[in-house]
Amino acid sequence: MRRTEAPVERLTRREQQVVALVARGLTNRQIADELTIAERTAESHVCNVLAKLGLRSRVQLTAWVLVPQAPPPAA
Repeated sequence: MRRTEAPVERLTRREQQVVALVARGLTNRQIADELTIAERTAESHVCNVLAKLGLRSRVQLTAWVLVPQAPPPAA
């Protein structure tokens, strides 16, 4: 992964879908139902997203979605 990559580009397509659902306030169970995956898989996706973005909670993730991100610093 290049250092200049924007945070959203670090996420897989599925992780981006999960982010959108978390931002809508869905639980892992609801995300699982929406995406037709196991609840544990939804939980894993959420954990992976948080780790990739350096966030600690779903609230921080929702704020990350809602607040425009500054462009990455020039290398």
